[in-house]
Amino acid sequence: MSRNITLMVFYLAVFLQAGAYGLTFMLPRLFEGLGSDEKAVGTMLIFTALSTLFSVYYCGHLSDAFGRVKMLAIGCLAIALALAFYGNATAVGSLILAVSLLLGFGWGTAYALCPIVLTELVADEFRVRFFTLLSIAVMAGFGLSPVLAALLEAAGQTVAAAFLVTSALCVLSAIMFFFLAKPVKNHAISTNSAEQSKITLASIRAIWRSPAWRPVTMVFIGASVFAGVSNFQTVYADERGLNYADYFLIYTATVVIFRLVLARFNGGNNPYFTIAFLQYVMCGSVVLFCLISGDRYLYWLFAVLFGIGYGVSYPILVAMTARDASRGLVAQTLQLFAFTYFAGIFGFPLVAGWMIVDFGSISLLLLVAGMAAVEASMAL
Repeated sequence: MSRNITLMVFYLAVFLQAGAYGLTFMLPRLFEGLGSDEKAVGTMLIFTALSTLFSVYYCGHLSDAFGRVKMLAIGCLAIALALAFYGNATAVGSLILAVSLLLGFGWGTAYALCPIVLTELVADEFRVRFFTLLSIAVMAGFGLSPVLAALLEAAGQTVAAAFLVTSALCVLSAIMFFFLAKPVKNHAISTNSAEQSKITLASIRAIWRSPAWRPVTMVFIGASVFAGVSNFQTVYADERGLNYADYFLIYTATVVIFRLVLARFNGGNNPYFTIAFLQYVMCGSVVLFCLISGDRYLYWLFAVLFGIGYGVSYPILVAMTARDASRGLVAQTLQLFAFTYFAGIFGFPLVAGWMIVDFGSISLLLLVAGMAAVEASMAL
C-alpha cells in the first residue's frame, strides 16, 4: 500500500468513526424520549469525560504495548459497542452510565492517537496542512451525523436509529485501522514512532513549562465554548422554532469548505494573531445567537460565523501545539492537548445542563461568549 493510499484510508477511517462524537449532540433528544432532561445529559457526559480523560492519560501506556494504530482500532470497537447500547436503551439508568464510560474510553483513545499517528507519516513543514485535512475528516463525520439523525426522524425513524447506523460505521472504521497497522509502520518518516507515548508527571511538568502550555490551555476553553453551543443546539433550536439540522449542516459545510480552501495556509507570519482574530469572530457569533428569536437567516449566519471562528482556528491551534512542544515530548504534548480538550467537551455540559434547567439558555450563552473572548485574548 503506497503512502498516499495509506493516508487516504486513514482519513476515511477517521471520518467513519467521527460520527460518534456528533451523536453526543443528539443526547438531549434521545434522553427526552427516555423521559429525562438536560441535567441527566450533563451528568452522563461528566462520566464520559472522566472515562475519556482516563483513556487519554493511559492510551500512551497501552499503545506502547500494542501499537498506536491497533489501539485506534480497539477504540473504534469500544465506540461501536457503546452506540449500539445507546440505540437500544429503554431508560436512563446504570446501563447508560456504563455505556457512557465505554464511549469515553473509545473516543478518548481515538482522538488522542489520530494526530500522533499522523505525525509519524508527515514531515514537520507539512503538519498544518495535514492536520487541517485530519480536522476536515473529523468535522465532516461529527457534523453530518446529526443531519443523518434528522433525516432518519423525517423518514419516520427515531433518533436511536442514527446511533445504530453509526455503530456499524465504527466497526468498519476499526477494521480499516487494523489493516493500516503495517502500512503506517512501513511509511513512518518521523522518529516519534520509536519514542514512548506514555504520559508521566515529569512530562506533564515539562509541558507546562514549555510554550505549549498556551495552546493546551486555550483548547480547554474553546472546547467548553463549542460544547456549550453545540451539545444543546437541539434545545436552543426548539426554543426559537428553528431546525437544528440547519445549524449542523451549515456549520459543517462552512468548516469543511474553509479548511479545504485554507489547507495550505500555515497561519501566516503570526499564527497566534490569526487564531485570536478567528476566535473573536467566534465570540461575536455567540453574541449574535443570543439576539436571534426565530429568524432562520440570522440562524444560518450564526452557523457560518461560528464555523469560521471555531472551525478554522482549531487546526492551527493543533499545529501550534506540535510546534511549541519540547523536543522528545510531541506525543505527550498532543495527548495532554486531547486531555484538556475532552475536559472541556465532556465536562462543561454538566455546568451547561444545570444552567439551562435552572437559569435558562440565554445565561449559558452569555457565559459561553465571555469564555470565547478570554480564549481569543490569550492568543494575543
